[in-house]
Amino acid sequence: MTLNVLTLSTLFPDISRPNFGVFVERQARELAGRPDVDVTVIAPVGIPIWPFSLAESYDPLRSLPRKERWQDLTVYRPIFRTIPKVGARFNVANMTRAILPLVRRLHEQRPFDVIDASFFFPDGPVAQRLSRALGIPYSVKARGADIHYWGARRDTRKLVLRAAEGASGLLAVSNAMRRSMVKMGIDADKIRVHYTGVDLDRFEIADRAAAKDVLGFEGPVVLCVGALIPRKGQELLVQALPRLPGVTLLFVGQGQYRRALEKQAEDLGVDRRIGFLGSVPHDRLPRIYAAADVMALPSSSEGLANAWVESLACGTPIVISDVGGARELLDRPEAGQIVDRDPEAIAAAIGAILYNPPEREAVRDTALRFTWAANGDTLLHHLRGIARQG
Repeated sequence: MTLNVLTLSTLFPDISRPNFGVFVERQARELAGRPDVDVTVIAPVGIPIWPFSLAESYDPLRSLPRKERWQDLTVYRPIFRTIPKVGARFNVANMTRAILPLVRRLHEQRPFDVIDASFFFPDGPVAQRLSRALGIPYSVKARGADIHYWGARRDTRKLVLRAAEGASGLLAVSNAMRRSMVKMGIDADKIRVHYTGVDLDRFEIADRAAAKDVLGFEGPVVLCVGALIPRKGQELLVQALPRLPGVTLLFVGQGQYRRALEKQAEDLGVDRRIGFLGSVPHDRLPRIYAAADVMALPSSSEGLANAWVESLACGTPIVISDVGGARELLDRPEAGQIVDRDPEAIAAAIGAILYNPPEREAVRDTALRFTWAANGDTLLHHLRGIARQG
């Protein structure tokens, strides 16, 4: 019997943001590729209320097609209104109001069996309202900031907890994330750990010297992959750089925090040893991982960062903080080090790896259990079970 899944995601790539939610897209494609499974994606697009909506930065989002084929998925992109800064709790009602007529129409044409919400806020509470309207069960996946941030905010915490309570099942990207959910009052029996996947054919070991030569890098390279936001801890890497003579630090990602990092680098006199590569297309990342000697990401919170797994798959060891699923991932010393969020400790860990680099095959072995096939198997089993419950 075919399982008809409605995937609800405010984190989904589009032509203006090709890297946005790329792992949600890959997970949906893996599920849709299974026999007897149909997946329809609704990826609502938030546009601020007037006059904030007049900003030119929102023009690409306004021009997106409301329906399109994205890869091999049918994706709907209805627009809903947001209230900047202070209106997070209203996003749930606004988004539900905007997408419910579409969802009802699709459900009447071909009934959905289950709703798969890919993020806890606002996707989770919206899925709860759609579930009530359609009379079908739903699941929500916790990925990181949706629990650590939205689950902690006074104005959204109750919405997150209610969505968890109403769900027939829940997913967490790591055991550590599951423990965080339980700590905030979510029923542990509902939560299944659902690890991310990595494309092991694309993210693989390549000749490091050749990769550096192609990209124009020289000497030891430390790479940091992640949005330029305070939570990722990039300022700690800038502060560690004076302790790593001759090392080049490269940032892949974009964000308003870049200006602060550039100013800090100038003040410390290391600005000539730092490069900002911006937002790099996902299919170009393997070559950059291959050229790096270390990938470092000293975040203050994570679920289980995809950048960790991608780096390991390319044979590049990682230096990360003790957050989220770090200890679940680093199950062997060759893979890297977990360090305190302190520039001196970070520099020492990076220096130790540069001085005595591990065998790249041993590093890659750490990532071999994180396949999209395993990810899809777990998700399919989870959603079929929920659909059977009705």
